[in-house]
Amino acid sequence: MKIIDNVSELFGEDLKTAISGGDRVSIAAASFSIHAFAALASTLRAVDSFDFIFTGPSFVTDHGNARAAHREFIIPPVMTGRDLAGTPFEIRLRNQMTGRAVARDCANWIRAKGRFKANPGSPIPAFLCTRGQSSGALYTGLHGFTAADLGYQPGNLTMINKIDEDQAVARYGGLFDELWNARDRLSDVTEALCRQLEQVYAENAPARIYHLMLSIIFRTFLNDINEDLLPNERTGFRDTKVWNLLYKFQQDAVLGLINKLETYNGCILADSVGLGKTFTALAVIKYYELRNKSVLVLCPKKLADNWLTYNRNLTTNVLAGDRLNYDVLAHTDLQRTSGHSMGMPLDQVNWGNYDLVVIDESHNFRNDDATQAQGEADTRYRALLNRVIRAGVRTKVLMLSATPVNNRFADLRNQLALAYEGDSRALSDKLSSGQSVEEIFRQAQRAFNAWQELPLDDRTPQAILDRLDFAFFELLDSVTIARSRRHIMTHYDMAEIGSFPQRLKPLSYRCALTARDDVPDFNTIYDELTKLTLAVYAPLTYVHESRADQYGELYDTETATNRLRQTDRETSIKA
Repeated sequence: MKIIDNVSELFGEDLKTAISGGDRVSIAAASFSIHAFAALASTLRAVDSFDFIFTGPSFVTDHGNARAAHREFIIPPVMTGRDLAGTPFEIRLRNQMTGRAVARDCANWIRAKGRFKANPGSPIPAFLCTRGQSSGALYTGLHGFTAADLGYQPGNLTMINKIDEDQAVARYGGLFDELWNARDRLSDVTEALCRQLEQVYAENAPARIYHLMLSIIFRTFLNDINEDLLPNERTGFRDTKVWNLLYKFQQDAVLGLINKLETYNGCILADSVGLGKTFTALAVIKYYELRNKSVLVLCPKKLADNWLTYNRNLTTNVLAGDRLNYDVLAHTDLQRTSGHSMGMPLDQVNWGNYDLVVIDESHNFRNDDATQAQGEADTRYRALLNRVIRAGVRTKVLMLSATPVNNRFADLRNQLALAYEGDSRALSDKLSSGQSVEEIFRQAQRAFNAWQELPLDDRTPQAILDRLDFAFFELLDSVTIARSRRHIMTHYDMAEIGSFPQRLKPLSYRCALTARDDVPDFNTIYDELTKLTLAVYAPLTYVHESRADQYGELYDTETATNRLRQTDRETSIKA
């Protein structure tokens, strides 16, 4: 027996000496590569026959699709048809861009002398057996028939055993013939293999290659596109007054908001101040009203007139033609059970009957938790979650805020909890990261805390971006739309929009206390005040030290700190 380690001696070179013209070659292995054929082409062309058994199920239909026109070459459990055109260890050969010519030669050779069968049942041992009229050889311990297994390319460490004994060769040859002729166990895949090779060397139109590249690049985005999640054009929302008043960047926001509302049940519009969040939200409201949905707008009381202008028959309503019919209530009305607000009796409001809730200044609902202990009184946040979102029909939540994150990442998490009704799994299951929403925000908060500890010069925006995990950005991209003026100026035609107004720098004025010269200024008055001891307000400072404890017992307020100090004083006296 001879051991081949593919270091001091190569398996492929030994095969060239072992295989003679007219030999019969029989192989049972897990994979077959055209580059292995290319390495032994002159030797393999001279053989009488080449029989190959895939040791595992290697050809399966495309996920049971009866309309599939071809079969997919796979290696159990997760390898795919790429092994036929070259394994990962043969990347250098694949990069030579000779795969098409090699595949064509290999297909012609297979049709002339090769036969391939697949084993859909239990795996069988891998070996290679050559049988000629005068001699033969047996090789065991191999994994596949690739350039890496032959030793011509770097790969996994393998130890091939070569046996020249006629008895062993005959016994393994008989085992191979028995398996080969078992019709109920193996299936012939020679023609399917040739069709796979045809796909490797087939001539493809440039447009086909271009479209294939686009489909691969945008695969994730295309998988997310669903007719049920896109705006329904049949509603006619593009013919509405509000839609045609929007700029292109606002129309893009409307389409994105509708998609996110349908996909994740909620989102935050966090455009900068002055980019028209109100009109963008009105277009979303009109879309859902055209679908016969009931809409509620929750806003601070001081902003109520702004929203009421567009749902009333007023001469100042530029959207009167759209006949918007949403309800408007204030944030504080959520906890009220009596009285009237915006013309609505609060004791009769059917809070659970709204299909869409638009929350203006949604950062006012950031400082609470989505969970509520039994017996606790409803806060404004919990009243919104329990009375409006969780109760009644399924409610979508559109939040408008120019400041989506204030002091903590938990502020943003609490706002998002309104969209998924406090059950974070409804959102986590739709993210590719596999992490829970809570874990994503915990990691983001830890990264932010570490960033705050950096020296001031190192505390840059890029530094915090580098520390945040990709899962956090995926979450933000899924449920928020946030654009700045710079973003609009970079990606949109400013000739249509016009220039944004320039914000003037603040001017500081230091006014004198008076125009009289004999009156001191503020700094002089401050300096004089700091010199005062104000002893009249500290009468105990006049008590003699021998009487301090007696006055202390009469007038001092007992606190835990005082008691501790008294205990320490008594202990020191005793010592």
